[in-house]
Amino acid sequence: MTLDLEARPAAADPTGGAAHPWLRRICLFREETLLENGSAPAVPAVRASVAAVIRNPWVGTSAVRDLAPEVAAMAPVLARELTDRLLAALGGVDAVEAFGKAAIVGTGGEVEHAGALIHTPYFGNLMRDFLAGESIICFADTRADAGEALVVPMWHKTHAATRSHYQTVSARVADAPRADEIVVVAAASTGPRPHARIGDRSTDPAVSATTH
Repeated sequence: MTLDLEARPAAADPTGGAAHPWLRRICLFREETLLENGSAPAVPAVRASVAAVIRNPWVGTSAVRDLAPEVAAMAPVLARELTDRLLAALGGVDAVEAFGKAAIVGTGGEVEHAGALIHTPYFGNLMRDFLAGESIICFADTRADAGEALVVPMWHKTHAATRSHYQTVSARVADAPRADEIVVVAAASTGPRPHARIGDRSTDPAVSATTH
């Protein structure tokens, strides 16, 4: 397995200021399994996740606060920033076969704050479009201290029931999320699990509660 971890500052504007002052850090993790159970995968695949560390705009606000204005402003930026890096890491949109998304909110926020940035059309629809997908994007979200790892599920971007592409990646940023931050993650894979061989709905036998 080869690993590559990259951290980048927020994109800068020509005047030297941060284009998105709420975006602190972007981290890229890329992996390729070279051997599984002693042999090379029949179908080689590369997996990657990209995590954005952002300031939580809703810390200290009411549990009934409308989250929509900030979602509309921030989520499309995150969808573009994360998918651009995924595509660069994995070889372009045609190479991507599976995808997933996730978010971790710091201890000063609500789990709903994490969900707000990945479960609306401002992120999910755009991520799907940028990666040329059709499936609903599978997901995970939680609240945690800085450095907590989150397992991000993925499945096929156009055929969600394709079992060979059910897989996960672990996303972790060592210093995030701080109490007033959110980590938003986009993940993708260029292929299936190593040695995928459990069949699919097209090859399944008839199994039901009455037969077992």
